[in-house]
Amino acid sequence: MIEQAIHFNNVAFEVNQSKIIHPLTSSFFKGKITTLIGPSGAGKTTLLKLCNGLISATSGTIFINGQPMQSYEPTTLRRIVGIALQSAPILKSTVYENLALPRKLQHQELSKEEAFQYLNDVGLNEDFLMREANDLSGGQKQKLSIARTLVNKSDILLLDEITSALDPKSVREIEQLIVELNRRFGTTIIWITHNIEQAKKLGHYTWLLKNGELIEASETEKFFTSANPIVQQFLARGNDV
Repeated sequence: MIEQAIHFNNVAFEVNQSKIIHPLTSSFFKGKITTLIGPSGAGKTTLLKLCNGLISATSGTIFINGQPMQSYEPTTLRRIVGIALQSAPILKSTVYENLALPRKLQHQELSKEEAFQYLNDVGLNEDFLMREANDLSGGQKQKLSIARTLVNKSDILLLDEITSALDPKSVREIEQLIVELNRRFGTTIIWITHNIEQAKKLGHYTWLLKNGELIEASETEKFFTSANPIVQQFLARGNDV
């Protein structure tokens, strides 16, 4: 059996008695890429934030690597479950200072040699280390954001629309990077995307959320041949469903 990286046991989330995530029970599997798709407002980003404790479930239990989420210290949890956002916050400083931030928050240092390796892991060479981060292109900033997440050596990486604002070349580079991270390090990837072809191409598993409900969660190949009429309608019409 494939091990569970994150397991939701009857997890729900609501704000002012309005259900954002309806009760769901399902799992993201270790070492796999799961793509999350669905219309805007479906609850995808909320679900991602639940995965590393940025928000807390209203009810139910979330398990991380088999342990209840609340059993982890918040700093430990954020190291295990990293997150990279569409608009990653970048310090007005050098690439090195941005990379060193996770260690600095733990009162530790990041050596230049380590920094070079993390840059290399995301396809940036050593020349970038002392550049001003704000002078980087959009694709380079996204790579820096991912490299900074890697500093924590996260078992699980949450990605929220990280390629939606990039040019096609940068999209391909980021896609190749994520696939390589998954292949080399066995990193569990949970990736929100509005690009259905991207979900189909990269996901081992695919989830469809709509109005806070998990409509379908299955192997990607099976998902795209699903007989579920809501899935069929979504694939026919895209994010307008």
